[in-house]
Amino acid sequence: MKCPYCKSEQTAVIDTRVAEDGQTIRRRRECESCDKRFTTYERVELAMPVVVKASGFRIPYEREKIRTGFARALHKRPVPTQYVDAAIDRIEQRVLARGEREISSRTIGEMVMQELKKMDSVAYIRFASVYEDFQRVDEFREKVLELKRPGRKARPRAQGK
Repeated sequence: MKCPYCKSEQTAVIDTRVAEDGQTIRRRRECESCDKRFTTYERVELAMPVVVKASGFRIPYEREKIRTGFARALHKRPVPTQYVDAAIDRIEQRVLARGEREISSRTIGEMVMQELKKMDSVAYIRFASVYEDFQRVDEFREKVLELKRPGRKARPRAQGK
């Protein structure tokens, strides 16, 4: 590790602790040339698989693309940001748990739909309509009816509607 002050490669670790997040190691170092101290952090770097698009192109995984999909579907919906962050974390955990070097964009899209279905039915329909490329009103109707099938409670309608 090079000293950020004098660029010497002669540094020593003088203290090591687990950081507050529990996922990072914090190290205090001292430069043996200039005697200045600095802190470094060490964390696990997980390699996400490459995403294979429907066209066959391969692109790097980007968390922000998933976040953008959620943002579009949830536009003007009452869903807190921390719910979206937790959903993206769950998707990434599932992607990593597969242990594969590649994953189809379709598989990731289906994971997003599953999370939206649990989170907000309007956002789920919005995302599904674009993702599944609805061409007819019947396709919307079928997705809405799918939400009302046994095992799901329909939301009570407001009085007077």
